[in-house]
Amino acid sequence: MAPADRIDALGKHLRPQPKITLTRLLWVSYAHARAHMPAALKFYADFGLYLVPHGTSPTVFYLRGYGRDAFCLRAVSADTDAFDGAAFEVACAQDLERAAAMLPGASAVCELDAPGGGRYVRFSDPVDGWAVYLVHGQRETEELAVEFPTGQVNYPQEKGRKTGMTQRFEKRPAPVHKVGHFGVCTTDFERAFEFYTRTFNMIPSDLIHNAEGRNFHTFLRLNRGPQPVDHHCFFLFQGPQFHIHHSSFETHDFDTQVLGHDWLRKQGYRNCWGVGRHIMGSQIFDYWFDPSGFILEHYVDGDMVDSSVPANHILAAPDNLHVWGGYIQESGCRDGMLTDLGPDVPASFLA
Repeated sequence: MAPADRIDALGKHLRPQPKITLTRLLWVSYAHARAHMPAALKFYADFGLYLVPHGTSPTVFYLRGYGRDAFCLRAVSADTDAFDGAAFEVACAQDLERAAAMLPGASAVCELDAPGGGRYVRFSDPVDGWAVYLVHGQRETEELAVEFPTGQVNYPQEKGRKTGMTQRFEKRPAPVHKVGHFGVCTTDFERAFEFYTRTFNMIPSDLIHNAEGRNFHTFLRLNRGPQPVDHHCFFLFQGPQFHIHHSSFETHDFDTQVLGHDWLRKQGYRNCWGVGRHIMGSQIFDYWFDPSGFILEHYVDGDMVDSSVPANHILAAPDNLHVWGGYIQESGCRDGMLTDLGPDVPASFLA
């Protein structure tokens, strides 16, 4: 590919190219300090993820939901705790070849040594340098046999449940179905937004602006034409230093989610925010800190949209992210965005 066809180090196209088509978010990856890994793996189990046997590496662990994805979270033993990147599926093998040739800091096309296999290209986010993986050919697996109550709901004037039928639930972790989205704080929102929306089939579901009218936060979805997709699979917001904000995992329904909330609370984990109902995306949320201080979310009942749905333009305000379920006092919130990274965030970061 000629130099004029590439993307420069700032993420700007030197010549317009057809977009690389992403079909879904596949997995997120976290590095945990070696001493923290046993606690992290216990948290993941209590969060409703399932360990996937793969190879003999004592330093890399794969976790899945009960759906058909081979895995949805990778945990890597390392010297320190850190966000380790995220992976999207691309529509075709040709997109991998194009990505290897045109994206900043891109690797060659490589074999993926992970559950489900496939091939991948790794590139660096052009603003903050975090790792993005593009994957093709990762095989799905069989769903896990997880049972959920199937009783209908009784409303005041509509009784869906037959007379004499009861609702009975098992106290347990909330089984995760899939990874739904993740988001990062970027040090240059405009550059990052331009890169992801021009390079890939990402479009905004919501654009949030400040009082001066400048956009600084967005929820992005994949443009799959008339095919319904999640309201967002990725989000960005402006901040003074790069960090992962949170990763979010879908569970079955509200009862399952609240049972999971109860389970995590009784195991002694620290609740970050929730349970509550978002406005943008509509989902019911429940955010938790893992033992390394990363934020993971359970969600249910999120919006589905297609390419016909226009972007919403929203003024940032403390209450524009939730309609019920207020912030926990000790968690940081600024401009309608939860900014706390964990228990050891310096106060200057939230100023």
